[in-house]
Amino acid sequence: MARATARHILVNSEEKCEALKAEIEGGRDFAEVASEHSTCPSGARGGDLGSFGPGQMVREFDEVVFSGELNKVHGPVKTQFGYHLLEITSRS
Repeated sequence: MARATARHILVNSEEKCEALKAEIEGGRDFAEVASEHSTCPSGARGGDLGSFGPGQMVREFDEVVFSGELNKVHGPVKTQFGYHLLEITSRS
């Protein structure tokens, strides 16, 4: 079964998500931005979600994590929780 590791940043608006993505793409550290801005408890760990398989996260997450390019910031991804930036750190 496929497994992935990823980290994310959760915020309440698409605009904030886009602004944070621009900061990261401009050179800011993903983990630093996550710890400062993410509303998810994982923000305290730099957005680290650990390892998980298909179906363990919401559908919108799975679609990106199990098909997107590694080590690239994806998003905004809208879910019932808000807007996410995702970085897939590994997949097997």
